[in-house]
Amino acid sequence: MRKWRVGLGWDTHRLKEGRSLILGGVVVPSDLGLDGHSDADILLHAVTDALLGALALGDIGMHFPDNDPLWHGAASRQFLEHAHGLVKERGYQIANLDTTVILQRPKLKDFRLPIRESLGEILRLDMDAVSVKFKTAEQVGPVGERLSAEAQAVVLLVGGD
Repeated sequence: MRKWRVGLGWDTHRLKEGRSLILGGVVVPSDLGLDGHSDADILLHAVTDALLGALALGDIGMHFPDNDPLWHGAASRQFLEHAHGLVKERGYQIANLDTTVILQRPKLKDFRLPIRESLGEILRLDMDAVSVKFKTAEQVGPVGERLSAEAQAVVLLVGGD
């Protein structure tokens, strides 16, 4: 009998001048970037949390505490690769990944394919298993006022017999 697990991830970071805007491992030209202890890639953080959650292994902060100097400035790809390794160790594989980035500006439509390709490469997934959507906050709340950005991820894992 196949086993199925679903994980949900979410992350948010402040926007700040002088920081890079990195989404899904792709640098997006912008006057504001994401502020955080690591590279603050909210999309990779949300996907990492989704994988960890599907396995009931807590969240990214339990594995990579933001008060640990080891992770200062770290590439979030490391976090996602760690979580993906745990998925494989437990005999699961990713069936599909669905993500949403909520950011008022810049517009991200030209970055959809590079971000999907980056996620697919990190997780060794075909493009038909990787969805990346973009939304604005319609100028409402901290995201709409360009104070922050958010990302959400849902992942379906399938295990062997």
